[in-house]
Amino acid sequence: MDLSNMPTRYDASLTEHKWYQRWESAGLFQPSNDPNRPVFTITIPPPNITGSLHMGHALCYPIQDLLGRYHRLLGKNVLILPGQDHAGIATQSVVDKQLRKQGTSSAQIGRDKFVEKVWEWRQESGDTILHQLRTLGCAFDWTRQRFTLDEKYAEAVLTVFIDWYRRGLIFRGKRVVNWDPKLQTSVSDIETLRETRRGKLYHIRYPYTDGSGEIVIATTRPETMLADVAVAVHPSDTRYKDKVGKTLLLPLVNREIPVIADPYPDPTFGTGAVKITPAHDPNDYHVGVRHSLEMPVILDPQARICLEGPYCGMDRNEARKQIVHDLEQQGFLVKIEDHEIPIVISDRSGEVIEPLLSEQWFCDQAKLAEPVIEAIQRKEVVFHPERYERIFLEWMQNIREWCLSRQLWWGHRIPVYYTEDGTPFAALNWDDAQKQAGEQKIVRQDEDVLDTWFSSGLWPFATLGWPEKTEDLQHFYPTSCLVTDRNIINLWVARMMMMGYDLAGARPFGDVMIYATVMREDGRRMSKSLGTGIDPMEVIEKLGADALRYTLLSQTGENQELRYSEKKTEEARNFCNKIWNATRFALMNVEGPLDEPTALTTVDKWLLSRLYQTETQVREAYDSYNIQAACQAMYRFFWSELCDWYIEVSKPRLNDPEDKQTPQWVLLNAIDAFLKMMHPVMPHLTEELYEHLPVKDKAPFLMVAAWPRQPERFNQPEAENQIERIFAITRAARALRVGLDLASMKTIPTLYIEGDLQGNDAVLASQAWVTDLVYGRPRGEGFVSATAEGVDIHLPIAGLIDAEKELSRLAKEEERTLADLTKLEARLSNPQFVERAKPEIVEKEQQTALDLKEKLAKIQERRKLFQG
Repeated sequence: MDLSNMPTRYDASLTEHKWYQRWESAGLFQPSNDPNRPVFTITIPPPNITGSLHMGHALCYPIQDLLGRYHRLLGKNVLILPGQDHAGIATQSVVDKQLRKQGTSSAQIGRDKFVEKVWEWRQESGDTILHQLRTLGCAFDWTRQRFTLDEKYAEAVLTVFIDWYRRGLIFRGKRVVNWDPKLQTSVSDIETLRETRRGKLYHIRYPYTDGSGEIVIATTRPETMLADVAVAVHPSDTRYKDKVGKTLLLPLVNREIPVIADPYPDPTFGTGAVKITPAHDPNDYHVGVRHSLEMPVILDPQARICLEGPYCGMDRNEARKQIVHDLEQQGFLVKIEDHEIPIVISDRSGEVIEPLLSEQWFCDQAKLAEPVIEAIQRKEVVFHPERYERIFLEWMQNIREWCLSRQLWWGHRIPVYYTEDGTPFAALNWDDAQKQAGEQKIVRQDEDVLDTWFSSGLWPFATLGWPEKTEDLQHFYPTSCLVTDRNIINLWVARMMMMGYDLAGARPFGDVMIYATVMREDGRRMSKSLGTGIDPMEVIEKLGADALRYTLLSQTGENQELRYSEKKTEEARNFCNKIWNATRFALMNVEGPLDEPTALTTVDKWLLSRLYQTETQVREAYDSYNIQAACQAMYRFFWSELCDWYIEVSKPRLNDPEDKQTPQWVLLNAIDAFLKMMHPVMPHLTEELYEHLPVKDKAPFLMVAAWPRQPERFNQPEAENQIERIFAITRAARALRVGLDLASMKTIPTLYIEGDLQGNDAVLASQAWVTDLVYGRPRGEGFVSATAEGVDIHLPIAGLIDAEKELSRLAKEEERTLADLTKLEARLSNPQFVERAKPEIVEKEQQTALDLKEKLAKIQERRKLFQG
C-alpha cells in the first residue's frame, strides 16, 4: 500500500487541530434530526467565565467527550451541550481588581456602570476556557452554547424564583450565614476553604448572680461573648442538676444570662458547659431558636464591634486582644492554652469567614427534597461510585434552608420590588410589579443577587429551552449523565435534582459519575496559588492532547484520587507512537480491502478471540464508567497481544505471497476494531489512522462509524487456551536464553523439547528464535532446562558462550559480591550499629545482605554449569 502521504512518525501538532476543524466543519458535533434514534445527552458542568483550563478540567470534560463519542459509535443521537456560568463572586472580584488598577472602584462608578464593565470583560476574556476545551478535542455542540445570564436563561431563573416565592418555598428571614467581611456578602460553603491554624483556647469564669459559684467556659473567640445570651449544659449532666434555671453574670457586660438544658453540649468535653451566641454561631443559632433566646448582633458587615461601649468600632481581632486583657485585669480569665482551631476561609478574598446573623432570602428545601429521596431509593438516579448514594441521601434527609441572596451586583438580581411602605411584589420586571401593586407605587428593586448555584441548578433543562416546551427539551430531557466533582454533590447535584423533579417534572439525569481529584505525583493537591499547579495547555503543546487524555482517563475508575506526572504523559505519547508505528507496519503489508478468509490458523483464531473478549470488556467498562478498565484492556490487547505476539508470529506469513492474505485480514480487522474502541480516549490519532485504513464499508469519519461488535464465532476459548499455552512455553524458553545472557532475536541452532506442542512448533521456533526444534533430551550435561505447561525444554550451551571467558567474568563478580557481603555482615554484627541506627535502615541492610547471598548462590550455580 502506498504510504507516501503518511509520515513515518506521529506528530500530534499536525494531526489534532486538523481533525477538530474537519469534524466541526462537517457538523458532527450536532445531533441528527432522526427522531427514531435513541438519545444520549449531557449538559456539561458550566465552567466559570473567569476560568482557564486546569488538570481537573482536563479530566472532567474529556470524560464527557469520551461518553459522547462512545454513544455516537453505538448509533445514538448525541448532544453534548456546552456553556458557561456567570460566576457571581469570582467574576465580580476579577473586575473589581481591574478597576482598582485603573485607580477607581465599583463603589465610585456605581452599579449600572459596573455591570457594563463586567459584560465588557466577559466579551473580551470570558471564552478562554471554551477555546481550550476545543484544544482537548471535546466534541461539544457549540451551536447550542448557553450562558447563565443569557436573556432567555435569565428569564427562566427569575420565573423559578417567582414561582417558589408564591408557593411559600422562598422567604426572607434572619439566619446565621457565612459572611465575608472583605467582600461584604454571604458566601456558599463551596466558596470557602477549611484550614486548621494554631490559636488559643481561653477559659473564662462566668459567676452565678447569687454568688454561689461559677461556671468556667472555654472559647476560641472571646470577642463573641459580648453577644452571649445563655450558657447551655446537657440535660443528662449531673454536675448541673440543680443549676439549670439559675442565672450567670456575663463578664465585662454585666448582663444576666440563664443556664439552660439542651442536647447540644458534649458533657464529656471540658466542663460540659458552652456559651450560647445565636447571632455568631450556626449551632448556637439553633439552640437559640429552640429556647426562644434573643439574638443580639455585635459585629457589623466589616466585622467591627457595633455594640455600644468600650469596644465599639474595634476590628474583631483588635477587640479580642482588648477583651482578653480586660478579662485578665478583672479576674475572669482562668487560663489560656495553645489550641488547633478549624478556620473557614473565603476562597475569593482570603478573609476569615464570620458566622453572622443576617437578613437574607432563603429557600425551604425540605419539601423539594422529598421526591429526590424517593427517586434515589428506587434507583431512578444512580451514582458512580455507588458509595456516594449514601452520602447524598444523608444530606437530603437532613437538608436545611438554603441562603439564596448575595450582596453583589453581578448576577441575577432578585425579582422582588417594593412599594414605599415596604410591601414586596415578585415579578419579572418593574412593569409587572407595578401592575401587581395597583395604586401603590413601586419605588425600588431588591439590591441582592441570587446565589450562582440557584441559576446553575436549572442547567439541565433551562439550557434546552425551559420553561417553553421546545423541541430540544422534549427530545433531549431528561439528560443521560452528569459528570461532576464530589465537592459539589450537595451544592449542585442536589439543587439540580430538586429543581428537575419540581419544575421539569422528571429526573435531570440518569447517572451521576463522580470523577477523581487530580493530584501531583507526590500526593499534593494542585493549586495555582500554592504554585503546585500544572498547566494542561503546556502539556498539550509539548506532548499532545491525546497523550494527556490517555494519561488521565486511563487512571479513571472507582478511584477518587489520581496522581499526575509528566512521565506518565510521556509514556502515553510513546503508546501513541506504538499505535502509529504498528498500524503503519500493517498498512505496509496490505494492498487493499480484503474479504474474510475461509480458513484460519489457531493463532488467527486466538487473536480474533482476544479481540472479541477485549471488545466485550471495553464496552462493559465504558457502560459502567470504569474507563481505567477499558484502557487497560485496550493497552494489553494492542501492545502485548497484537504487537508483541501476533505481528511477530505472523511476519513469516506476511512475507509469503501464498499465505499473507489471512494475517493481513486479521490485522486489518483487529486494528479497525481497536481504533474504534480507542477513539473515545484518543480521538485525533485514531481518526488520522482510520483515514488510511483500506477496509470495506468505511464511514466518512471514524467519529461516526459503528461500534465494532465482534461476531460470536470469534469467541474461541479453545484456541485461546492452546495459544496461551504455547506462549507460556515460549516465555520459559526465552527465560533460559536470558539466563545465558543471549541477546533477544539472536538465533540459536537447537532447542530440545519433551512434550506435546499441539502443532504449534512454528510459533515456539519463531518466537524463541530457534532454527531447529528437536524432540527428546540432549546427550551430555552441557545444557540448561525449564518446564512449562507440562513440557520440558532443554537448551544446549555448547558453542553459544565462551566458557573460559565466562568463568573469568564470574570469578570477578563472585569476588566483588563476597567482599560487599562480608563488609555488610560485619556492620550488622556490630551491636552499636543495630542499636543506634533507625529500624528501617537496619531492615534495609538486612534485606541487602539476603539479596547478596542469593546473588552469590546464583553465581556459584552458574560456575558449576561451565565447569562441568
